[in-house]
Amino acid sequence: MAIDNAARFDADLLRQRVDERLAEAGASAESRQAAVKAMLHASLVGVDSHGVRLVAHYCRMLGGGRLNKNPQLTVEKRGAGSATVHGDDGLGHYAAYKAVEVGMELAREAGVGAVGVKHSSHLGAAGAYALAGAEEGFVTFATTNTDSVVALFDGAQKFHGTNPLAFAAPVPGQRPWLLDMATSSIPLNRVMLHRSLDKALPEGVAATSAGEPTTDPHEAEMLLPLGGVDYGYKGAALAGVATLFSALLNGTTLDADFLPMYGGDDISTPRNMGHFVLVIDPDKFAGRALFGAAMAQYLASLRGSAVREGGTVMAPGDREWAEMDARRARGIPVDPDTVRFLGL
Repeated sequence: MAIDNAARFDADLLRQRVDERLAEAGASAESRQAAVKAMLHASLVGVDSHGVRLVAHYCRMLGGGRLNKNPQLTVEKRGAGSATVHGDDGLGHYAAYKAVEVGMELAREAGVGAVGVKHSSHLGAAGAYALAGAEEGFVTFATTNTDSVVALFDGAQKFHGTNPLAFAAPVPGQRPWLLDMATSSIPLNRVMLHRSLDKALPEGVAATSAGEPTTDPHEAEMLLPLGGVDYGYKGAALAGVATLFSALLNGTTLDADFLPMYGGDDISTPRNMGHFVLVIDPDKFAGRALFGAAMAQYLASLRGSAVREGGTVMAPGDREWAEMDARRARGIPVDPDTVRFLGL
């Protein structure tokens, strides 16, 4: 979601200020480098809810002790194509990027690398990690489960988290094919962003504590699953996929058992979040050259397909790359609260 009528800033300036604030909060160079990279990715592609606006939250958690300022990541290989990364309760971006690196190492040998992450924390936009693998020539899937904020289909209580699913694949001579989607109607951070902007939410994406749909971000207590009132059973089931891979396989925290990301009094207890990354080496399947040619042909066919009057056909990632180009040229919009926090 783009921020309308907001002040805009150069990406390099934002990168510098975000890094400075994390450094002031005590984050190690390695962990803050990963966090800055992931936040800037989100801000550049237009996912402002998971972009630089999160730096204030992360700094608060570092100050409160929930986040380890100097995490020491460890890796345990569990099989020919599987491993676990222990995040040492640091910034989740650091552990997630490490999982992609480990997954690529495994995939080069075994064809696939499945990597679980435990004792981690909020990782921001899952697409940043799928993209990291694709940029190195691997098909990559990344997911995480989060604290309960989304109702089930026909439900009237929080059950799943926003639980994103992100996929990316390399395309010769082009930027990667990229899909990054929450399994809720919108991410929770979008509600927080709307509160900051005092802007109404779209219809059919959020509900009050009684389960009644609302467009008021200040009344929104839970989200609706992807598909909304009529087809939300699809989003609710997909949210369970993220929980299966991230929490159940790793033995980490279930959605309903998380300390809340926002609003709780306890900011000193780690949350033991789990993530999951699957990395696939095309060379071990059809072959990198054949796969690349097929991807290019597929996307050319997709983008050249007939459209209805006034419509536009785009492949996953097309909107993001266009937004990135625009923001590199015009600057990244930043909400007022974050402008103040960064001293812009």
